Amino acid sequence: MWRFNRISGGFSVVDVQFFFALDFFFLIAYYVGIMKNIKLSSGHEIPILGLGTWKLEGRQCRSVVKEAIALGYTHIDTAWMYKNQREIGRALRDIRIDREQIFLTTKIWNTHLKYDDVLTQFGECLRDLQMDYVDLLLIHWPNDDIPYSDTFSAFKKLYDAGQVRSIGISNFSEAQVEKACEVSDLPICTNQVEYNVRRNRSELRDYCSERGIVMTAHRPLAVGDLANDAVLSEIGENHGKTAAQVALRWLIQQDIITIPKSGSVPHLRENLDVFDWELTQEEMQTLDTKM
Repeated sequence: MWRFNRISGGFSVVDVQFFFALDFFFLIAYYVGIMKNIKLSSGHEIPILGLGTWKLEGRQCRSVVKEAIALGYTHIDTAWMYKNQREIGRALRDIRIDREQIFLTTKIWNTHLKYDDVLTQFGECLRDLQMDYVDLLLIHWPNDDIPYSDTFSAFKKLYDAGQVRSIGISNFSEAQVEKACEVSDLPICTNQVEYNVRRNRSELRDYCSERGIVMTAHRPLAVGDLANDAVLSEIGENHGKTAAQVALRWLIQQDIITIPKSGSVPHLRENLDVFDWELTQEEMQTLDTKM
């Protein structure tokens, strides 16, 4: 290994690695300091902004996860159906980050919601992720042909075993939320749905809030369609921000957990820059009513 050379004044590989690690530590500390957390009904907290990983696969997935962590992301959202859990597990192992610094969400697919099928698929998730537990386990999509009690009984077993810290649902309607609440022995912490300024789910949000369920927004940028929106761009000019940042801020300012996907460092960084400024009440109302 190289060392500092007193004659040349050069730094060794060890020195460079040390300073990189130091920079990484302070970057994480900075974003942890400004990142807002939402307290779930389970008592655990979740970072309000996370990295969505739908359609991220292979080397790109590993690279993006590492880059996101280096920038300060601590919340990663995946699913069995995404078929990228192995890559995410490898990325987290490679950077050797403390497990307690990461909030990890995964989901059980709707064809595997019977009791034994949940346990089998979740075991596969843990093996691929190389983890002992996940922070949040969701039903990916409802399946009304399988008794909800089967699924939530399996979730309770995993929770009691310490393999799951919080549970939730995804893509559930009001009626399905009510049915889930009736049969689950554990608090349902979140309902993850498509939610953005063009698909305002305020009625579903209010319904869930009354039951202690926070909303998580997937597709918060409408798969990139909002990046050039004229209304968002005009509001962004008032703050020196992009249309995408305004769209994300609109959600976060309502305490909606938000998981945008990105495949590039500039966009990862851009998506993080939504915490030290606010939309005015008038701007929020404009986005509520004119999109």
